[in-house]
Amino acid sequence: MFKRVLIANRGEIALRISRALRELGIEVCIIHGREDRLSLPVRFSDYAIPNYRSNPLESYLDYEAVIQAAKDVGAEAIHPGYGFLAENAAFVRRCEEEDIVFIGPDADVITLLGDKIEARKAMEAAGLPVAKGSDEAIDDANVARELASQIGYPVIIKAAAGGGGIGMQIVHDSTEFESALNLCQSRAKSAFGDNRVFVEKYIEGAQHVEFQVLADGENAIHFGERFCSIQRRHQKLLEEGPWLSDEVRSEIGARVCEGARSVGYRGLATFEFLRDKNGDFYFLEVNPRVQVEHTITEMITGVDLVKMGIRVAAGESLSMTQSEIEFTGHSIQCRLNAEDPVNFVPSPGKLWDCHFPGGRGIRVDTHAHIGYDMPGCFDSLLAKLIVWGHDREEAIAKMKSALKETTIIGVETVIPLHKAILNEPDFIARDVTIQYLEDHPNLLG
Repeated sequence: MFKRVLIANRGEIALRISRALRELGIEVCIIHGREDRLSLPVRFSDYAIPNYRSNPLESYLDYEAVIQAAKDVGAEAIHPGYGFLAENAAFVRRCEEEDIVFIGPDADVITLLGDKIEARKAMEAAGLPVAKGSDEAIDDANVARELASQIGYPVIIKAAAGGGGIGMQIVHDSTEFESALNLCQSRAKSAFGDNRVFVEKYIEGAQHVEFQVLADGENAIHFGERFCSIQRRHQKLLEEGPWLSDEVRSEIGARVCEGARSVGYRGLATFEFLRDKNGDFYFLEVNPRVQVEHTITEMITGVDLVKMGIRVAAGESLSMTQSEIEFTGHSIQCRLNAEDPVNFVPSPGKLWDCHFPGGRGIRVDTHAHIGYDMPGCFDSLLAKLIVWGHDREEAIAKMKSALKETTIIGVETVIPLHKAILNEPDFIARDVTIQYLEDHPNLLG
């Protein structure tokens, strides 16, 4: 096992990783920007390395500085968390060159999975269901029209190197292709430095379902699914699990494990799917890192996923078999973002009062505290509130109670929206798609 690990991240996920490292007897190091110098992850670390930049994001994105910090403190490994450098293949290659363990998959796997066109091909070859679409990048509207006529409208244009829904364009008829293709290419080039796009069938009335996987480079196991359809701007807001029947979970779970094995995956991964109104699944992408919503899976399986990911990175084989993983009860996570709950505009500021709930079956992952100054230059996630109940009904009731006890004064939050969702009839009836917020525009009156 590692003696010392550097965390190349901030906020709640840095604190979550720190706890896992301590439980494994590993010394905690962290690199941080000026805005985070007084944050809980920095204060609770054994070694804190300042990396102040005029652009706050560069404090966490300059991977040469991160690697040098790891060398300076003698860290054998770097944990990237999510975001920032978590999916940066160039950074992973530099870690390999410096003989520093990157806690996640190797650079070749990240490169493969980061290219949505190549990832589609690889997962289709491994037996995962994939929506009809192009096998190569498309830059000609006439070629796109011909493909769309074969697979049927509507179709969607996506960036090959994309993420977060950036640049996606839905096309309903052939006359829209020219402008939609140009717009998607332009946004992809601006956001990712890569203007390649592809076309696939647009799944109407879809639900977003993802599977949690852990692999050691040879074998893979899954920890079931999470339901993530309540989203704003293609970013998840409320997640829960389980969602599927035992039979469907077993079938799709076996396929995602084969997908992980086929590319020699090592570490935590999330396989994301759209599920249509007929119950058919279509592969979206693989997120090669720990997910924000890993907490749900931990609540219903009793397994510490972050610790297991660290053990695998240290060279250990999987410590569990598929048959040992059991699912109990139901879990819901609400992301408590510092945002206007109607327009989702970020709301930075100082927390003048801050209180989170407790009690049986309630978990709060947060770096927030009274006096914390929520910066406006980073993601707006302030806290994650997670509950567990014997069934979905109990979990909903518990989340309502937990939200009522939550006090955050000084910034706006999406708590009012979460309260409204939990009382909304379609949500209670499980009648939820990725268009849920668009279909319920008057949740807050």
